[in-house]
Amino acid sequence: MYTESLVKLGKVRSEIREIFEYGNKRKAEIGADKVFDFSIGNPSVPAPKSVDNAIIDLVENFDSVALHGYTSAQGDGKVRETIANYVNKRFGTDITANNIYMTCGAAASLTIVMNAIMQKDDECIVFTPYFPEYGVFLERTGAKLVAVDSEEKTFQIDIDKFEKAITEKTKAVIINSPNNPSGVVYTVETIEKMCKVLNDKQEEYGHPIFLITDEPYRELVYDDTEVPYMINYYDNTFVCYSYSKALSLPGERIGYILVSPKMVDEADAYAAVCGAGRALGYVCAPSLYQRVIERCIDETADISIYKTNRDLLYNALTEMGYECVYPDGAFYLFVKARCEDAHEFCEKAKDYELLLVPADSFGTPGYVRVSYCVQTKQIEDALPAFEALAKNYK
Repeated sequence: MYTESLVKLGKVRSEIREIFEYGNKRKAEIGADKVFDFSIGNPSVPAPKSVDNAIIDLVENFDSVALHGYTSAQGDGKVRETIANYVNKRFGTDITANNIYMTCGAAASLTIVMNAIMQKDDECIVFTPYFPEYGVFLERTGAKLVAVDSEEKTFQIDIDKFEKAITEKTKAVIINSPNNPSGVVYTVETIEKMCKVLNDKQEEYGHPIFLITDEPYRELVYDDTEVPYMINYYDNTFVCYSYSKALSLPGERIGYILVSPKMVDEADAYAAVCGAGRALGYVCAPSLYQRVIERCIDETADISIYKTNRDLLYNALTEMGYECVYPDGAFYLFVKARCEDAHEFCEKAKDYELLLVPADSFGTPGYVRVSYCVQTKQIEDALPAFEALAKNYK
């Protein structure tokens, strides 16, 4: 009666959400201050005041019918022009409003791009660890996800393994830098090597291989870390950008797709994006928040708080003997479980009211993700629990 694969998908609970809900239950039982929930990647710093001011001004002074009405499917023209001008100024590119397609956040951007380019039996390469929903999004296109293990410890792309994984069926590659869940930022050297392989393989197989760069965490970087802007490195690039983390607006669902002006058959690529958005039922991105973005284009939330949390957590845990991947960005710490089974380790952590996420679903068994987008005091209060947990494995 119903689509069997979707019934099955709907019945599968997100492991992260289950841990989060368990945390809420424990907080009700013993008090919120006694539960150390590091499960979910929900921004813990408020949106910039400029966002609030823009919303108030728009609601009070902008024509209400226009403010809450439809924009064009690809987004308001002035908004797209503002984004294009900002990207050009910041990254030295040469894009126009006609390279920008406004979306309901990065997840919508990814599903639209995948549906625009992927067909049955095509292959899409991802690098471990990777966001589990990539597989869910790809499945609806009939394409196959191919996971390539990254370098041990650094989690940079293993170029040799990547090159061997590419086949004639490879249609796309997804990168996510800064990465969820590791916080790793791919270096310029890594990017250049990856792009050389892609260009060589395009020539060998005689068809384009598209790069999809998933960028909800682009602005969340520390210590002057550079995040290479991919259309400056590889022509056949789709940028999937979101303001969820940059402006702390995850519930508002606003972002965009940027189609590289150097893309093969650029006009058709953009048309395919528009067509996929239409076929998937995306009428237009939220009108109010498109105009908020226009007014707050160069703003970010106060990410210094995340840096404080990163430094505190990383330094404390490594001193306790935990093996951690040093995160240059995002707001996650990737920690090697103190036993072979990360699920077992996370269950043991619950004895100390520590809620951690096993990384098996991210394609990296034996690790756990610790989200440090929390109040700094929670980290300070949780450190004795982390220390007590570690003593079980000495």
